[in-house]
Amino acid sequence: MKRSISQVVIAVAALVTILLIPNLSLAQTKREQADLPINAATRTEIIEAVLRRLNESYVFPEVAAQMEKAIRARLRRGEYDRIASSAALAQTLTANLREVNNDRHLEVRYSYETIPVSPGRGEPTPEQLERALRFAVSVNFGFEKIDRLAGNIGYLRVDGFIPADAGAETAIAAMTFLGHTDALIFDLRESAGGGDPSMVVFLSSYLFGPEPVHLSDGYWREGNRIQQYWTLPYVPGRRFVGKPVYFLTSRRTFSAGEAFAYDLQALKRAVVIGEPTGGGANPGFEHRINEHFIMFVPIGRSINPITKTNWEGTGVKPDIEVPEAQALKTAHLAALRRILGTTTDEKSREELRGMIKSVENQTQ
Repeated sequence: MKRSISQVVIAVAALVTILLIPNLSLAQTKREQADLPINAATRTEIIEAVLRRLNESYVFPEVAAQMEKAIRARLRRGEYDRIASSAALAQTLTANLREVNNDRHLEVRYSYETIPVSPGRGEPTPEQLERALRFAVSVNFGFEKIDRLAGNIGYLRVDGFIPADAGAETAIAAMTFLGHTDALIFDLRESAGGGDPSMVVFLSSYLFGPEPVHLSDGYWREGNRIQQYWTLPYVPGRRFVGKPVYFLTSRRTFSAGEAFAYDLQALKRAVVIGEPTGGGANPGFEHRINEHFIMFVPIGRSINPITKTNWEGTGVKPDIEVPEAQALKTAHLAALRRILGTTTDEKSREELRGMIKSVENQTQ
């Protein structure tokens, strides 16, 4: 049975699907918040809970054991004894864990506001449903800006990847608007949080024909299983096939945004322009430690069927590396020059030359 928008959007709030934003449910952690003192008993409770979660769920069990060993060595040396700040403890634990394995998704976070008890991976509460839907609507389901640039070049800025069942209507509208452009630029420079793979699949499906294309696999420690992701045989509206596609990246581009760029680059369907991305390819799940601490634990990893690996720790390497501020201009020029190379009508060619010169003269 088809799920309702609210049922799907809860994936955003509960963070139960691959490549999800590690801090949506605690958006207030990104702004200034009051600290709370912490005593020795609570500090020990939190550290033990963090280690327990790692051993139970972390995608690499052997690495979880190494992280536990490193933390316990620090405990014996008394390195945590003087930490009396909740925020400092969260930051210190995150840094110490990442020293063992620099997993950018792995994080311990503190929240001044009380963290509600989550139902886990089961049915969400009505409050979670309402909060998730409000969030999805407030960010326009991740679609930040759409435009048609000089030379009939499409532009779409995507800052996050809301589950496709919820965001499909907006995605369809965007791709319909861009369907008759001659090249398409996806701007992922502000896609710093991540999102749901279903939207990555949905958008990717517009860039290929109806024959399904194998985009990626996800390995999950639980059940020792592989989940495959393929493009869809049907999408509403016009497909964007046979025309150039470009991705703009920055060092902030992370998780699902990286997956989108990495998989399309591997398939040679898109050219990546900008900076190497953040390097987070291990999807996970949020675990509530107590009313003021939460932990994001990677429970799986992405595997590209072509490269047989992923971008964890290295980021997506651009085909054309330029500072992020120059990425859009570089992509626009690349698109115009490519179209010029396939245009035979001399009047059109002259117009394209003029557009190229105009864009070249633009300041950043």
